[in-house]
Amino acid sequence: MELRPYQWEVILPALEGKNIIMWLPTGTGKTRAAAYVARRHLGMVDKAKVAVLVNKVHLVTQHKKEFSQMLGPKWNIVTMSGDGGFRAGFGYLARSNDLVICTAELFRLALISTEKEEQVDLSAFSLLIVDECHHTQKDSVYNVILSYYLERKLQGSKNLPQILGLTASPGTGGASTLEGAKNHILQLCANLDICRIMSPQKYYEQLEELSPQPCKRYDLSQERSLDPFGDLLKKLMDKIQDKLKMPQLGRDFGSQRYEQQVVELSKAAALAAEQGRLQQRVFALHLRKYNDALLIHGTVRAVDALTSLRKFYAEERVRKVGVLPAEGWLLQLFEEHQEALALLASDTHSENPKLEDLEQILEEQFSAPGPSRGIVFTQTRQSAHALLLWLQERPTLRQLGIKAQVLTGAGHNSQITHMTQTEQLEVIQRFRAGTVNLLVATSVAEEGLDIPQCNVVVRYGLLTNEISMMQARGRARASQSVYSFVASQGSRELRRERTNEGLEALMKQAVTAIQRMEEDEYKAKILTLQLEALRQRKAQAAKRMDQRSEFQADTVRLLCTNCAEPVGYGSDLRKVEGTHHVNVNPNFIFYYKTSLKPVTIDRTFKDWQPGGAISCKKCGEAWGLEMIYKSVKLPVLKIRSLVLETPQGRRKVNQWSKVPFQVADLDYLRDCDFQLTD
Repeated sequence: MELRPYQWEVILPALEGKNIIMWLPTGTGKTRAAAYVARRHLGMVDKAKVAVLVNKVHLVTQHKKEFSQMLGPKWNIVTMSGDGGFRAGFGYLARSNDLVICTAELFRLALISTEKEEQVDLSAFSLLIVDECHHTQKDSVYNVILSYYLERKLQGSKNLPQILGLTASPGTGGASTLEGAKNHILQLCANLDICRIMSPQKYYEQLEELSPQPCKRYDLSQERSLDPFGDLLKKLMDKIQDKLKMPQLGRDFGSQRYEQQVVELSKAAALAAEQGRLQQRVFALHLRKYNDALLIHGTVRAVDALTSLRKFYAEERVRKVGVLPAEGWLLQLFEEHQEALALLASDTHSENPKLEDLEQILEEQFSAPGPSRGIVFTQTRQSAHALLLWLQERPTLRQLGIKAQVLTGAGHNSQITHMTQTEQLEVIQRFRAGTVNLLVATSVAEEGLDIPQCNVVVRYGLLTNEISMMQARGRARASQSVYSFVASQGSRELRRERTNEGLEALMKQAVTAIQRMEEDEYKAKILTLQLEALRQRKAQAAKRMDQRSEFQADTVRLLCTNCAEPVGYGSDLRKVEGTHHVNVNPNFIFYYKTSLKPVTIDRTFKDWQPGGAISCKKCGEAWGLEMIYKSVKLPVLKIRSLVLETPQGRRKVNQWSKVPFQVADLDYLRDCDFQLTD
C-alpha cells in the first residue's frame, strides 16, 4: 500500500490538518491516498473519528475494500448505505466505530434525526472525506451537509472536522469565460471550506506516465436518407396537434425543445378548472410519448421506439378508465396505425447509421489479440436496454465473444424498470471477474467506479457536460485504449462534445489561476462567498417558512392531476419519518384503488414495508403506493400526481417541501386510531 510520489505531494497539507481538495485524474489512486490520510489521522489525533461520504450506493462497498487494506485490523470500519436489513441506528454505529463509510443522504438524515440511536453530530467527527466533491454545489446533499459545517464555523465554532475533498473534474459550472470558471471553482472551495486545491506540480510528469490518455476518435455518420417510420410518427403527432388546436406548439418533433413545450402545456392544463383544458393535458401527455419514441428512434432502432409506445398504450388501456373523450380518441389513433408502424419498423433498409458505426468500433476492439473490455455510455435507461437487445441480436458481435450487460441507476422515475442496488453490484462484480466484458451504461458508471482497465470506451450520442466527458474518458485506462464519440454529422451532440473539450482546457486554466492566487486574496474571497451563501440560505429558509404558512391546510383541496377529481384536503396529510406524505382520512380509501402486487423496493425499512401501487379510482392516474407502517396501511402520495386548489387559485408544485401549508408529523396513536380500533 505504498504511495507514489505524486500522491505524497498532494496529501501533504492534509497530513498537517488542513482542508484541501485532492485533484487527480480518474484511476490515479485518489481513494488510496485518502485512505492513507485517514490512517495517519486516526493514529495521531486524539479521539479521532472519520466519515467517508459517497454519492452512490455501490461506492460504499468499493471504498470499504480500499480503506480496509490501508487501515488493517487496528481500526474498526462500518459501512452504511440504506440497503441492508434491520440494524442498529446510524448514531450508535458511528459512535462504536473508528471510520464510517456511508451515502451522503444517510449522513444528512442522521444529522437531523431526533432519535438518539440514529442521531449524530458533526462535532463527533474529526475528519470528513467527501468523494466526488465537485457535487458540493447548490442544493446537492453534499452542500446541505457542508452548510451545517459552514454555519457553525461562521458562528465561531472550533470543534469541526477537517475536510478532504476528492475529485477528477471540478468543472466550470457552465461558464464560458476564465473569470466565470474561476468563480465556479472558488464557490466549490468556499462550500468545502478549502484552503488549497492540490494537484501534482513537481511530479506531474510521473503522473502523466502512469495515466496515459486514450486515443480519441470521432465516429460520425449521416442521418438516415429515408425515414418512413419517423415520418409516420410525425404525421400522427400532426393529427394530435391539429385536434388539440394549439398551433403555437410548433412542429419541432423529436427534439428536447418540443418536449419542454408539451411539459409546460401539461402543467398549464392541470391548473385550469375548465374541462376542455383537462383534455389538453391528455393530448400533451401523448404527444410527449410520441416525442420520446422519436428520440429513441434517433438513438437506436425503430422497433425500440415502437416497443416503448406499445408499452405506454398497453398500460393506458389497463390503468385509465376513459373518463375523458380524448383518451379514447388517442387510443384508437394508435390502434389504427399500429400495424403500419410495425411493418415500417421491421424494414432493415432504414437502419440507424450510428449503430453501424458502433458495430464497427466493437468489431475492431474485440477482434484484437488478447482479452478486451469496454463500456458504451448512453443517455437513458431506455436506450441502454435497447442497445443491449441490439448487441445480443448481432451475430458478428456474438462470434467475437462479447458478453454484454446493462448498468443503470437505481432511481424509480423512469419508464424502464430500475436496477436494484443488489443487481448493480452483481453486474459490477461480473464485469470485474470477466464473465461480462461489455457494459452498456448510463452515467451511473462514469464516477468513482473501481473497474478493470478498459481498452474501449464509447460515448454514444451523448449530450452532457465536460465533467461527464472527462469521467467517461477516464474509464479507458488500458494501454493503447480507444475513446470514441459516436454521433451524427452536424448534430447538437457533436457540437457539445467539441465545446466540452474547450471547457476542460478552461477548467484547468481556472484551477491554475486559483492555485497561484495570493493567500490573503484567496482567503478574503472564500470568506466573502461563505458569508453570502449563509445569507442566501437564511433568506431561502425564511421564504420556505412563509410559503408553508401561506394558507391553512384545511382551505387547500387536493385534486387528481389527470381528472381534477377532488380527493381531500391538506389537513388530511401527515408526514412519516419527515419524508413520506400520507393521507390519514379514513374516507380517502373511497378515492383510490390498490394493485394486488406489492411495489418492489430493494431495501428493508425499519418501521414500514411497501404495499401495492395506488391510483385514482375515477381515471386510473398513478398516485403513489400504500405503505404498511407498524401494521397500519397508509396511502403515500406523490405531489406530482396532485393539483392544489387554494383560496387564490390552482397550483402545481413538484416537491412536497414547496406546498403552501404546514403538514404535521404523524401521531401514530391518534392519526391511525381508525385502523387500530378495527
